[in-house]
Amino acid sequence: MEFTRNKTLEKLKYDLVRDNLIKYEDLETAEQVAKVQNINLGQVLINSGIIQEETLLKFLESKLHIPYVNLDDYSLDKKCLSYINFNNAKKYKVIPLFEIEGILTVAMSDPLDLFAIDKIVEDAKCEIEPVISSENAVLKKIEEYYHSTSSVGQIFINDDNQPKYDWRNELHSEDLSDEHIQKLIRAILKQAISEDIHELFLEHIPNGLSVNFKKNSQIYSTGEIPSILVSSFIARLKTLSNLDPTVSELPQLGKLCFKVENIPLIASISAFPTIHGERISLKIYKPPKTLKATGLNEKQISIIKEAVNTPGIVVVCGTGLSGKTHMVYSILLDTATEHKNVMTIESITKYDLLNVNQCELNENIGFNLDKAMRFIEFQSPDILYFEGINTKEGLDYFTSLVLKDKTIITEFMAENIADLMKKMSLPEFSMFKSLLNCLIFIHSKDSIEVFDKTALEKYFA
Repeated sequence: MEFTRNKTLEKLKYDLVRDNLIKYEDLETAEQVAKVQNINLGQVLINSGIIQEETLLKFLESKLHIPYVNLDDYSLDKKCLSYINFNNAKKYKVIPLFEIEGILTVAMSDPLDLFAIDKIVEDAKCEIEPVISSENAVLKKIEEYYHSTSSVGQIFINDDNQPKYDWRNELHSEDLSDEHIQKLIRAILKQAISEDIHELFLEHIPNGLSVNFKKNSQIYSTGEIPSILVSSFIARLKTLSNLDPTVSELPQLGKLCFKVENIPLIASISAFPTIHGERISLKIYKPPKTLKATGLNEKQISIIKEAVNTPGIVVVCGTGLSGKTHMVYSILLDTATEHKNVMTIESITKYDLLNVNQCELNENIGFNLDKAMRFIEFQSPDILYFEGINTKEGLDYFTSLVLKDKTIITEFMAENIADLMKKMSLPEFSMFKSLLNCLIFIHSKDSIEVFDKTALEKYFA
């Protein structure tokens, strides 16, 4: 679901408490839920039953002195649909009602969203008069009216039939300014997110730089950045990712923080030299959710939490880009407390986590995995997350920590359960398997299996 901040409620949320309509504790909880689930505060307050929708709308009406209109049985003037196109209507949750003497009255769920109002005024080219309506009612009317033939003979179609977002719309080869290059970078990332892409590559070609997306293990080109822009584009991307733009002969690893539709996102950036120029890989990580929001049931969550609080190994398995790291972050988000020392060793930290001491490797200053492994024990971690175990030495070291009453959380690549069983049958995994408390296998975002220690003993018997 697209994350939307309701500016009206953000401004008046404490008035709800002062007017005894909700409790402060409920407001705090609702804000946390809204952030985790990427929905606005009003939706959480209503969906959780903290306040009735009509009560909230009447409250806003009295505070803002803006009329509330119930759209359930309302018939709007279809001729006014031409003032606001379907995309903006749905994006800003606004629908035109009627126009009198050059003033267009519109129903909005967020009448203090001045950016939305400015955009509507710009498109409609007339004065706007907002009224307050239920968000669900506005969206229902948008679906009802924009998906039918209007009285002026226009056909309005839904998002599935709308042209997909294309980053090349921001491509202007004559503009070499930092502002334009930054817009181009943002546009590429926005298209990736809109198409649920988590990995993309930039590769040099004879005429410029090819922008490639990876989906379902297949790589395809989405377009090319012309040669004239390539140097500026790579330099700007590196600068934004805290990489050295003057270095192209050595590998570099960085992190890019950006926003798409107000959702804060992190991408790891890997620049690697090839004979044709640097190949740049970006992996996008979405904000972590709670374990419940990942689709796990209560029994599965209970197994995970018990395993994390017991010395042993918790391993998250799946294919590349299956969401293993996202699941680990959800585990840490839900289980880390101030009463235990939870630490991580990561090539790139994706998001700051409460009550977690996150450690980011830095090869540039000699802080590599070997050094981290030799010194991490001095910090006395109770729970330690490590991205992956790639060597026998690493495997032996982290299993040895379990014998010192530590809990290890790590990731393991496997195509399916059969592939996992085959890899785990190797002799070097015998100790590792005996120390497993929990195994989470991500088949897809809608299919996740959780095995406790008893189930694992049967599998690996």
